Amino acid sequence: MRDEVQYSHTTAIPGLVLSTARFADFRFEPHYHLDFHVALVADGAQRQSFKGESLLLTPGAIQLMPAGEVHDGTAAEAQSYTLHTFRLTPSLLASVGQEVTGRHHFPSQATVVLEDRKLANELLRLHTCMTQSAKEPLMEEVQVLELFEALFARIRHPAPQVIQGRLTHQQLQRVRDFMEAHIADKLALEVLASLVGLDRFRFLKQFKSAVGMTPHAWLLRLRLETALNMIHQGADISMTDVAHTVGFFDQSHFTHAFRSAYGTTPARFQRSQGNFLQGASSTR
Repeated sequence: MRDEVQYSHTTAIPGLVLSTARFADFRFEPHYHLDFHVALVADGAQRQSFKGESLLLTPGAIQLMPAGEVHDGTAAEAQSYTLHTFRLTPSLLASVGQEVTGRHHFPSQATVVLEDRKLANELLRLHTCMTQSAKEPLMEEVQVLELFEALFARIRHPAPQVIQGRLTHQQLQRVRDFMEAHIADKLALEVLASLVGLDRFRFLKQFKSAVGMTPHAWLLRLRLETALNMIHQGADISMTDVAHTVGFFDQSHFTHAFRSAYGTTPARFQRSQGNFLQGASSTR
C-alpha cells in the first residue's frame, strides 16, 4: 500500500493541527516536535523506541508526547497502521490547560501512554468530526474543552477544576437572546462567555448545569425548532433557504441534523404539511 499523510487546520482553535496518516513502509527516524502531540492508533500498531524502552501503541491507547522528547516509530510486525494526532502549540496547550485545571502548566510534562479505550474512542470521534464535518466553531470549542477535561481527569496531575454553580436566570436569558439574534452566525464560545463575564470553561460548565445541554447543543436545537416553524408557516419555502436562514452550512448538514432530531427529512416534513393543509381544506 502507499503511505499517506493528511493535515487539517481549524480556524475555531488557532494552534491546533490535526493529522491522519496511514503507514506501512515508512519509518520515523529518531526525531522530536516543537509542539505537543496527542496520538492515537485507530488500527494496527506502532512500535516506538523511547529513552531506551520499547513502546507499543495499539487501539485504545492514548500517547501524550511533550515537545522536545526524542522518539522514533515504525509499523509493528510489518503491518500497516493508522495514526491520528492532535498537535497543540505551546501557547494553546498553556491556555487550555489553565482554563481546565486552573494551573499555569499542562498537567503532564512527561511522555505518558494511557490505556483507556473509551476515552481513546471519544478522541477519535472528535478527530473525525473536526476533519470531515462542516466547521462549527462553537461545537469544536465545546468538544475540545470537554474532551481535554476528560483527558486531564484521567491523568490527575492536577485534576480539572471543579466548577460549582450555574448561570443565573438573567445570565442565561442574555446568552439566549444573543443566540436568537445571531442564529445564522458562526458563534464562538469565548464570545458567549464574555456576555456574562466568564472564561470559556467556567461558562461551559455553568451553562450545562443550568440547562442540561452544552451551548452548542442548545443552539443546534434552536436552529432546528426555528426551521420547523418556518416550514410550518411557509409550505412553498425552499429547504435551502431555510437551512441558510437558521445557520446550517449546506442542505446536507441541515437534512442530517433534522432527521436526527425529528426522525424524518425536512422535505418529507414539508410534504406532510402540504398534505395536511390540503386535507383540512377539502373538509371545509
